Parts: sequence; structure tokens; C-alpha cells
Amino acid sequence: MSSTSGTDKYDKKERFIYKDDDAIEKPFNWAQVGRLFVYMKPYKRQLIPAIFMMIIGTLTRLATPALVILAIDEAIQPAEGAASLPKLYLYAGLMLLLYVVQWAANSYRIKYTNIIGQKVIYDLRHDLFKHIQKLSFRFFDKRPAGSVLVRITNDVNALQDLFTNGVVNLLMDCVQLLGIVVILLVWNFKLGLAIMVTVPLMFIVSTALRKRIRFAWQDVRMKQSRINAHLNESIQGMKVTQAYVQEKDNMRFFDYMNTVNVKSWNKASALNQAFGPVIEITSALGTFILFWYGAHLIQQGAITIGLLVGFANYIGNFWDPINRLGQMYSQLLIAMASSERIFEFIDEEPTVSEKGAAKALPNIRGDVVFDNIIFEYEKGRQALKGISLEAKAGQSIALVGHTGSGKSTIINLLCRFYDPVSGSVRIDGKDIRDVTIESLRSQVGIVMQDTFIFSGTIRDNIRYGRLGASDADIVEAAKAVHAHDFIMNLPDGYDTEVEERGNILSMGQRQLLSFARALLANPRILILDEATASIDTDTELKIQEALKALLAGRTSFMIAHRLSTIRNADEIIVLDHGRIVEQGKHETLIAKKGIYNGLIEAQYRFLSA
Repeated sequence: MSSTSGTDKYDKKERFIYKDDDAIEKPFNWAQVGRLFVYMKPYKRQLIPAIFMMIIGTLTRLATPALVILAIDEAIQPAEGAASLPKLYLYAGLMLLLYVVQWAANSYRIKYTNIIGQKVIYDLRHDLFKHIQKLSFRFFDKRPAGSVLVRITNDVNALQDLFTNGVVNLLMDCVQLLGIVVILLVWNFKLGLAIMVTVPLMFIVSTALRKRIRFAWQDVRMKQSRINAHLNESIQGMKVTQAYVQEKDNMRFFDYMNTVNVKSWNKASALNQAFGPVIEITSALGTFILFWYGAHLIQQGAITIGLLVGFANYIGNFWDPINRLGQMYSQLLIAMASSERIFEFIDEEPTVSEKGAAKALPNIRGDVVFDNIIFEYEKGRQALKGISLEAKAGQSIALVGHTGSGKSTIINLLCRFYDPVSGSVRIDGKDIRDVTIESLRSQVGIVMQDTFIFSGTIRDNIRYGRLGASDADIVEAAKAVHAHDFIMNLPDGYDTEVEERGNILSMGQRQLLSFARALLANPRILILDEATASIDTDTELKIQEALKALLAGRTSFMIAHRLSTIRNADEIIVLDHGRIVEQGKHETLIAKKGIYNGLIEAQYRFLSA
């Protein structure tokens, strides 16, 4: 009983956490396939030689059984006269020549279709990643990082076989099938028609499987996406998992997801393999009809033994492409399951987008106005309720308040990570929704509490603020924020390699690097989001001096709890539940004995405890 309830618990957990990855219930449509194949259009010229070689290879394959018929009927057992060894050698030599031509044509085709296929995959992955970078914060708020990652990796990789081999093979098999049908019906219409009777039977059975197979592969992709999302989350949260001794429960949940994935794969694979027996049974039935009816026609003198053997060869060549087409359809179903997930992301429109007439924001002074801003992360739940505030160029604004009061939301709107429901944010009198996003964010710098350090060198991480900066500029920025000394104490100084998220650095050191990065970018508006929260007291004294240089001449917005960071601000904005409840300088707000004074007293009590 407990096992069942545990499974139910994990099933509910999985569906809740990864609800964005529900199967895409859309009917199969060829327009979707056409959209996928648009990516091959730039390479149509390179595709023409490959198709030409495919046609040559197919024609040589069709000609081989004809030579077998001629060899039997004219060289081995002619209707009149004795067997002819020279003719046999002639036909054998021609067959050898055809095999060589066929091998050369197929080698060329395979080589160049693989090259074209990889280029198509490159373009598709490029477009997907490029589009994802344009998507707004709301998109990433709703999806685990692993779920996004699996679209760019697994789902795109699932299309490789389709583009490298599938398209040209589809054409080749269709040409081969058409050629065989024409040859069989021309050489003996009755025998050819009798064999073709089995084809409709095969399509009736395979059609019944198609929809089930498609949804089965959709389910596989969904389960794999959820595993990747869970793995990403587990690895990033491993310290928390181990700190709370939750390894066993984490493992049980992973085992549950892994088991569900295996079952889903087995189901899809079993349905996929059902095509094989259908083809084999149909082939066996067609072969039986061939020899039963063919023997009857030989007795009547309607066909020769050579023609019967030739028919047998063509029948063998007929069912092979049929089988490959069945596999191709399964491959197409797998590709469709992945392409639907890929295009779901590509079709996602950014909630924050530029207007068609958006112009670049010119170099700004730094006047900022929030005019009656109303904002909500979820419909009906307002995070900001009519916020209005103004910052003159060069002023420093401190935002204080309890957790959830709206401080971070204000800076998110200033950077235009989100758009307000109503009201406007203006810089130098221009509504930021009327300018290009790049020109806006290039003039706004932000230093966050949770600083992200990229894999690479210390130098590269500081240069991220301005990619064209010289080494001297980087050192100067590091010295200005007192990061130079600790950097020089590292094994390779500025060339020290740091891993993802800068795990070899302390949190305070990572924040110093982010200060250097922001200073190097030289923005007109600077945002400090709890930027000194993880810096020790001794370092903070140095940072305060660096901040004076950093903030000089810039409009700044600071989210902080430390008194040393906010007391010298030109204006302190106190927020509570999305509203401005107090506003003024430090001394004025202290004298009011209101919320701000209470926050400061609480900080004093905490520090003195």
C-alpha cells in the first residue's frame, strides 16, 4: 500500500514540476513536415548531385534482375539452341559493372547527404538557441533549465537521421518502388497485379499503428525531457540535498522517473517494431502468390523460368524499400515528436518585445521616472500597486523593505526584463518600450547578489562587461574595486581558470569580480541588487570607497539592508507589499519612527546579538 502511495506521490510531483512538458496533442500534418524541410532549402544546389547519384544507383539496382532474366533465358537455358558461355560471361561482366557503378553512386550519395544533414542540424540548433536568448524572463520562470536544455540537445539530435539519410532514402525508395511496379506490370500484367494485391493489406494494418506510434514517441520525448530537467536541478541543488540528508528520497524519485521512461521507451519501441512483422508476413504472402501463380503460368507457357526468377528478384527488391519506408515513417514520427517540441519553443513569442518602430536609445543622462506602475507576475496578484518615483541624473536611490515588498521587481522593470501592466518607465523622458532592448540594457549595469561566473579565466569574466576592453582596462577596473590583490594571489593571476559558477572562489570574491565587470561596462545607470551582502566587514570598508568611484556621475538604484550601503543615498524608498510607504533621506526617515526606523533598529539588534 505504501509503495502505491509513494508512486502516486512521485507521479503527482513529476506532473506538477514539469507540467510545461505535457504532450503536444496535435494531429499529424504534412505542413509541419514541410516547415521542417524548409531548413534544407539553402542546400538545394548541393542536394542535386546527391539526388542524381541516387537515381543512378537506383537505375543500376533495377537493371540487375533484368540481366539475370537474360542470362537464364538466353545463356543458360535458351528456348532454342544450346547454352551460350560467351553470353553468360557478357551478362556476368555487365552485372559486375553495374555493382561497381552502384557502389560508387551510393558512396557519393551517403557522403554528401551526411554533410548536408549536419549543416541543417547546425542551422536548426542555431535558430533555436538564438530564439531562446530573445525570450523573456516569464518563459524561464515557468520552465526548469533541464527542460530547455533537452530541446536544444536531445530533440535536435533526434532529427539527424531524418536529414542525413531519411530524405534522399525516401526519394530513392519511392523511385525504386515505382520502377519495380512498372517493370512487373509491363513484363506480365496478370502476375504483377496478383503480387500487388498484398500491398493494400499492408497499408491497412500499418495505418492503424501510425497514430499510436506517434503519441508513444511524443511520450518518450516528454519523459526524457523530465529526466534531464530533474538531473539539472539535482546537480545544482546537490549541496542542499546532502545537507538535509535527502539522497535516498532524491534517488527514489529519480528511479521512479527512470522506470517510467524505460516503460515509455519499451512501449514506443514495441509499437515501432510491429512494422517489421507486417512487412514480413506481407512479403511471405506475396512470394507464395508469385510461385503458386508463376508455376501455373510456366505450365501454360505464358512466362519463362528466367522471368519467374527475375520476378522473384524484383519482389525481394520490392519489399526491402517497403520495409525501409515503414522504418522511415517511424523515423518521421520520432522526428515529428521532437520537431513539435522544438517549434513550440520557436513559436513562443517574447512577452517583452520591441516595437516595429523602436529606435536606439541615444547616450543618456540618467533621469529615470516610474509613473504609476502596476505590475503582476500572475494575473490578479499585483506585485507593484501604483508605484511612482523619480531619480535625477547622478542621484543614488536606495530601495528597502521586507522580502516580497517589490524591490527587485522595480529593477526588473527598469532593465525591461518584464513590462508593467499599466504605467510607464521613462529614461530621459523616453518610454523604454519605445527603444530597442539592446540600446537600453547596454547603458544599464547590474550587480546581483547571486553573481554568475562563467567557465573561463578571471580575465574573460571581467571582460564580459565590455568585450573590446584591453588587458590594462581590466586590471584598472579590478584595482578600482579592490579585486586586484586577491586575483594576483591566485595560481595564474588573471589567467586562472574558473569552473562554472566560479566554485573555486568565495562568494565575496565573486561579487568583487562582478563589481569589476560592471565598472568596465561603464553604464550610465547602475543597479546594485544586494551587491555587498556577501562581503565581509573588512572588505566592505574598501568597497565603500570603490563604490564612490563606481557611482560617481551615474544614476544608481541600490537594494540593500546594510546601513553602510544605503545611509548616504540621495533618496531612500521604503516599500511594503508593492507600495511606497516612506520616502526621504536617512535622517528624515529615522526621525519619522516608521517602517524604515524599525528595519534599522532590527539590523542593530541583529549585529549586536
